[in-house]
Amino acid sequence: MAITAKMVKELREKTGAGMMDCKKALQETDGDLDKAIDFLREKGMAKAAKKADRIAAEGSTYIEVAGNTAALLEVNCETDFVTKNDTFKQLLSELGKHIVNLKPATVEEMLQQKLHGDGDTVESYINSVVAKIGEKISLRRFAVLSKTDNDSFGAYLHMGGRIGVLTLLEGTTDEEAAKDIAMHAAAVNPRYVSRDEVAEDEVNREREVLTTQALNEGKPEKIVAKMVEGRLGKFFEEICLLEQNFVKDPDQKVKKYVADKGAAVKTFVRYEVGEGMEKREENFAEEVMSQIKK
Repeated sequence: MAITAKMVKELREKTGAGMMDCKKALQETDGDLDKAIDFLREKGMAKAAKKADRIAAEGSTYIEVAGNTAALLEVNCETDFVTKNDTFKQLLSELGKHIVNLKPATVEEMLQQKLHGDGDTVESYINSVVAKIGEKISLRRFAVLSKTDNDSFGAYLHMGGRIGVLTLLEGTTDEEAAKDIAMHAAAVNPRYVSRDEVAEDEVNREREVLTTQALNEGKPEKIVAKMVEGRLGKFFEEICLLEQNFVKDPDQKVKKYVADKGAAVKTFVRYEVGEGMEKREENFAEEVMSQIKK
């Protein structure tokens, strides 16, 4: 039977084996997932098999800057303790250097690349760290930004990497200003740089909701449209970086702070560890007591 990328991905997640090894195992077992897992175990390739089903929603963000290239990445693990481990910190550094040097397009592409262009693959390197630390560890995502000599990166890690923000300001080499914008984005969590980036469908949907709200409040129809446009301004303030009150000086908007620097915000990337992922729910005190009672 035809072996699909989805099948390979599922087998990789369950075994921690390499992509090509998973593909071969599925071909050898005619696409039978359980038999493919056994095949990999028998060949000694399922290094992280017992760890693959664990939830890894902790971890850290990390920023690497090299000249006019910068990368923000997120690596997940199972417990917060691991993020303080020197081996884990080294992993973040190695992956960051690899990304700014080779600029891979996707996580899948990066995992198959030779680390820094030589030696073992990135995937093999991560698996060696898994074996050493004893927890499931995975590279979740990364973003690469490029600038000119006239621009600046702003790098900010909050709570030791719990939140990571990378900004790109054009027209200024003031890294402190760029970092200020990164700190603002970490605190306020905007979704867009400016209102121009917000999709027309999203704006129209919000306009419809606000119109219905105003009419339900009993407002006269002739003033509803004007009210709705005013409330839309508040909507943009909530989601657009440039429309927000600057956290370091709430009396001015971010766009004024940036304009006073003779600059423009080109883009920003904000990662919060584990956002959107399934989290393990457990009561630590109960877990400890259960161990004591055994």
